[in-house]
Amino acid sequence: MKNEKLIKVGMIVLLLLCFFRWSYGFYEFVRFATMAGFLYLSFLRYDRIKKIDKTIFIYIMIALLFQPFYKIALGRFLWNLVDLLVACFLAYEIMNKRK
Repeated sequence: MKNEKLIKVGMIVLLLLCFFRWSYGFYEFVRFATMAGFLYLSFLRYDRIKKIDKTIFIYIMIALLFQPFYKIALGRFLWNLVDLLVACFLAYEIMNKRK
């Protein structure tokens, strides 16, 4: 559980740092780290409950949105909105400690 919380907090920090101006490489790193983080979270959840539920589906959809291999061009404003929504989703999950 601590590992899962640490991953979520790390992703929240990375997503909120996207509001500042960085080099393009930083945004690529965030995309890769977020994809890997959500895939790992989906694996951990599946390993814990042994079935696919809506949370695992949401994790995989977010991982596909952030995947760095086929870029989805949303523009800076929309990506910032997505970053904020995903960070809020992760914060909500941390605070509610779902079983």
